[in-house]
Amino acid sequence: MRRLTKKKALTLVKELDAFPKVPESYVESTASGGTVSLIAFTLMAVLAFLEFFVYRNTWMRYEYEVDKDFSSKLRINIDITVAMRCQYIGADVLDLAETMVASDGLKYEPVNFELSPQQRLWHMTLQHIQERLRVEHALQDVLFKAAIKAAPPAQSHSEDSSTSLNACRIHGHLYVNKVAGNFHITVGKSIPHPRGHAHLAALVSHDTYNFSHRIDHLSFGEAIPGIISPLDGTEKVSPDPNHMFQYFITIVPTKLNTYKVSADTHQYSVTERERMINHAAGSHGVSGIFMKYDISSLMVKVTEQHMPLWQFLVRLCGIIGGIFSTTGMLHGMVGFLVDVVCCRFQIGIYRHLKVNKSMIVNFELKPL
Repeated sequence: MRRLTKKKALTLVKELDAFPKVPESYVESTASGGTVSLIAFTLMAVLAFLEFFVYRNTWMRYEYEVDKDFSSKLRINIDITVAMRCQYIGADVLDLAETMVASDGLKYEPVNFELSPQQRLWHMTLQHIQERLRVEHALQDVLFKAAIKAAPPAQSHSEDSSTSLNACRIHGHLYVNKVAGNFHITVGKSIPHPRGHAHLAALVSHDTYNFSHRIDHLSFGEAIPGIISPLDGTEKVSPDPNHMFQYFITIVPTKLNTYKVSADTHQYSVTERERMINHAAGSHGVSGIFMKYDISSLMVKVTEQHMPLWQFLVRLCGIIGGIFSTTGMLHGMVGFLVDVVCCRFQIGIYRHLKVNKSMIVNFELKPL
């Protein structure tokens, strides 16, 4: 009874076979079919290889929402070299509420403004990347994937550093309120004031003014190695002491989530402006470097995405099946056209056989 059941099940399964096998004696191999098969297999291999590279690649997804975090502090990462001695300049932040932020997190380091050959090479590389960023449309591939992982070469100090170092490197970080503010570097150390703050510029000789500067790094939020900020590598040289450099910065809170790093950072765009200050001609202002920043109310979520394995397999099956079916149809169509052109394909022609009565032979069966 069980054997009969198994036989019926096997018979039913065989009847459901959608891939019937054709005996090899009924299959005819041709040179054209072999050529088409070779082309099809080559295309399958090439497209499958390219599809594997697409599967390995990633892309960035951008989402926008309102930033609801107003109570936290904003971190400013600074690394700027000014062509003046450290005792002559001061850096601080004054926000929109006229609140002066203490600059205890900043360090003043005497250095040479001129770069060594190794530092100049690194700086030129950074400037070249910035030029590419200005013309590159797919910024996520360059901006959010590691561009420069190594730190810039360190400044080399000579033995007579007390007399030869003519510049000041201001580096470190500050925590400010998440409101618009003004970070500036100007003449004289800053002192608190009931209505804001003031700088002791009267104690500094006007002949020492020189606000030529180089911005090695300026970013907002958590410092992430590899991300290039818009002002990184900026270098400004001023021949006149009465010079004001202004940077108008718009900060966008960004939540970055990639396979390498997950952090809350702040990207920004910047507009530069510089002008000469001539008090005799009636112009107003103070010589120095001023960075006025404002924070956007929108937050951007940047997520790195990858093609799932099942989608890669489906696309791979589509490539193989599509090429196999397409080449089969093309081969049959070309063969049909060749047969029509060569007059070897005849259709609708019937040959009527005339049977003569004299050709009919009657057989009689006789009993043995």
